[in-house]
Amino acid sequence: MACKEKISMLIDGKKELYERASDSIWDYAETRFEEYRSAELLCKILREEGFEVTTGLAGMQTAFVGSFGSGEPVIGILGEFDALFDLSQVAGITEKKPLVPGGSGHGCGHNALGVGALAAAVAVKDYRKEHQLSGTVRYYGCPAEEVGSGKAFMAREGVFDDLDAALSWHPGDMNEVWGCSSLAVTQAYFKFSGISSHAAAAPQLGRSALDAVELMNVGANYLREHVIPEARIHYAITNAGGLSPNVVQANAEVLYVVRAPKFRQAKEIFDRVVKIANGAALMTGTDFETVIDSGYTDYIPNDTLSRLMSEKMKELGPWQADGEEIGFAKEIGETLTATQKATANARVRDREELGVIRETGIAGFVRPYQKSDTPMPGSTDVGDVSWIVPTAQCSAVTQAFGTPGHSWQVVSQGKSRICHKGMLLAAKTIALTAAELFEHPEIVSRAREEWKETLHGESYLCPIPPEVKPAALR
Repeated sequence: MACKEKISMLIDGKKELYERASDSIWDYAETRFEEYRSAELLCKILREEGFEVTTGLAGMQTAFVGSFGSGEPVIGILGEFDALFDLSQVAGITEKKPLVPGGSGHGCGHNALGVGALAAAVAVKDYRKEHQLSGTVRYYGCPAEEVGSGKAFMAREGVFDDLDAALSWHPGDMNEVWGCSSLAVTQAYFKFSGISSHAAAAPQLGRSALDAVELMNVGANYLREHVIPEARIHYAITNAGGLSPNVVQANAEVLYVVRAPKFRQAKEIFDRVVKIANGAALMTGTDFETVIDSGYTDYIPNDTLSRLMSEKMKELGPWQADGEEIGFAKEIGETLTATQKATANARVRDREELGVIRETGIAGFVRPYQKSDTPMPGSTDVGDVSWIVPTAQCSAVTQAFGTPGHSWQVVSQGKSRICHKGMLLAAKTIALTAAELFEHPEIVSRAREEWKETLHGESYLCPIPPEVKPAALR
C-alpha cells in the first residue's frame, strides 16, 4: 500500500476519536496557561496510543511532550489548544450569539490545531512501527500561543534543542504551506500608580493613574506615524482604576503589544513606547512599572521542508464539500462586511481560484507553494521553534473563505464538518511529510544545511527575559 493510502487509512480509521476530541476542546475553551482539561485529554490519547508522556515542561502545567521510538531523526509535531478571551459563541449558527456571555471561545481554531497535530503524530508512530523505521516522533503540547508565548518559554528552557525538524499547521481559509515569515512581538504591561482623592472636594490632592494611561495611549497614537510601515502597536486597558468616577484613580494599567518583522525592530519600537510611558508619568505626577509578559520571534520558513510539505498536500488534494457544507459556508460569507469581503478577495491569486470560491464559498483547492519576502501581518510562537530547528507549517481550510481570524464566525464553525475535514487534511499532510523524513533522512540533512545558511551565523535569542515566568494573569 502506498504511503498516502496508508497514512490516510490510519487517520480516517480514528477520525471519530479526533472529531470528538476537537469538539471537546472547543467546549472547554480554556485560555492561556489554564488549558487543564484540554491538556489532560490530549495526554490521555497519547498514553493510550503508546506514547511516553512528560508533563509540566518549562514550568508550565499544561505543557507536555509525548514521545515514541528512539534514535534519529527526531521529528517534532507542534500542537496548540488555547482559546481567546471574550469570544464565546454558539456553534453552527450564522449570527453572533455568545454561548456564555463574557466567556472565551476558540476564535483561532486551536481546538482543531492540537488534535490535528496529534492525529498526525499517532499516524506517523503507527506507520513508522509497521515499516520498522528508525527515529523518534514527538508530539509537543504547547500552551498559550495566544498572547502567552508558550513555545518561547519552552524554547528558553531548551525543550526543542534536540529536534531535527519541526512540523505544524494552522486552521484557516486556504490550503497552503507558509512561505513567508511572521512578525516578532514584545508584549508588556504598564502599571501606573498615583494617589487617590475625592474627585470633587480635593482633586488637587490626587494624582490620576488613569490620566497617565490615557496620555500614554495618546502618545503611542502619535508614534504610529513614525515607525516602519510593517510595525504594529496595539493596546488594551486592563485596569481603568475602578468603578467610582468620583475617586481619583490611584491605580491603572494598560497592556501593549509591539510587532515588527524582526525582534530587534520590535524591541527598538518598544523602547520608545517605554519613553512615552515615562513622559505620561511625569505629566501626571505618577509612577509606573513595566512588566514584560511575553514575546515572539519571527518565523523562518525552511524551504526544503516547506516544499516537501506542499508536495504532500498537493498529492492529497483538497477535501470535497457537500451541499450542506457549501450552504453553511455561503451563509457565513453573508455575515461578512463589504470591507471584509474585499480584503479577502484581494488575496485571491487568479480567476480559477475566484471561480471555485464564488461557486462554493470555500477555497476548495491546494495552492502551489510560493516563497515570499513579505511577512504575514500576524505573529506566532512557532517562530521561536524555527530559530532552533528547521520548521515547516501549513494551513488547511477549516472555515468559509474570508472568515476573519479571531472572530465569532471562526468559533461558530469550530465544530462543523468543514472544520473536521480541514483538520484531517492537515493531519494527513503533516504525517506524510514526517513519514518521508523518516524514510529519507537525507532530506533532514539538507533542511538543516539550508537552515544554517538562512541564519547567517545568528543564534536564537529568546524575547522573554529569564526572570519572567509563565502566568495566566500578571
